[in-house]
Amino acid sequence: MSAACHPRLRRDAGFSIVELVVSVAILGVLASVAMPVIETSITREKEYQLRIALRDIRNAIDAYKQATASGVISLGQVPSGYPPSLTELSGGVPTVATPVQQLYFLRSIPRDPFYPDQTTPALATWGLRSYESPPDSPAPGTDVFDVYSTSTQVGLNGVPYSQW
Repeated sequence: MSAACHPRLRRDAGFSIVELVVSVAILGVLASVAMPVIETSITREKEYQLRIALRDIRNAIDAYKQATASGVISLGQVPSGYPPSLTELSGGVPTVATPVQQLYFLRSIPRDPFYPDQTTPALATWGLRSYESPPDSPAPGTDVFDVYSTSTQVGLNGVPYSQW
């Protein structure tokens, strides 16, 4: 009797359609469980990057204010002592004692990780709040007192990113 004619040998040669359908169903369930976990971990990483970026920029703004208050750099045309734009934080500001010497507060302006358009320059991804604007309705002005995310999304902690 040949192997092709023997019913038991033919059945053991491969998987049945039922076995394949069950295997695909199990893989689908596993993938559907894994996707939310992956999405949450990506969101957490972006939130971590947002916290770091906000901290770095805010520390640089505070250092700029301290430098103007102590007379290391001149106030210029902004009487509040805060930088007129984010560019001064990374572009350098001349010191009062030695005008050819530049004082830098950041190496580069970090990007808002939740800004949707990756081709936009990092400077343009942040919302700016001037010293004169109230905290509940931040608006740009002649200086940069604070920065915030322009994202309309809500964080995993329930607080909108724009309020971080």
